Amino acid sequence: MGTVIQVAVIDNGPKIPEEVAVKLSQPFFTTKGAGKGTGLGLSISRRIAESHGGRIYLDRDSLQTRFVLELPSLRPDRSGI
Repeated sequence: MGTVIQVAVIDNGPKIPEEVAVKLSQPFFTTKGAGKGTGLGLSISRRIAESHGGRIYLDRDSLQTRFVLELPSLRPDRSGI
C-alpha cells in the first residue's frame, strides 16, 4: 500500500465476541434491537475507505475493541530524507 495514514479508535469495553466480529461488515447486520439500527454503518464506511484506496477493519489482535482506518497518503514518502 505504500505510505499510509492510520487512524485507530479504541473502546475500553470488552472485546467484540468472535461470532459478532465475523459479521460486522455485512450489510444490515446489527446487534441492536428491531427498529434501533440499520446495520449499514460499517459496510458503508468500508466502501468509502476502499473507494479511496484504503481499508477499515477490526483489529482482532487487540485486547479491547479497536477499529483501524488506513488511507494512502497523498504526499510522497519522505522518511528517507
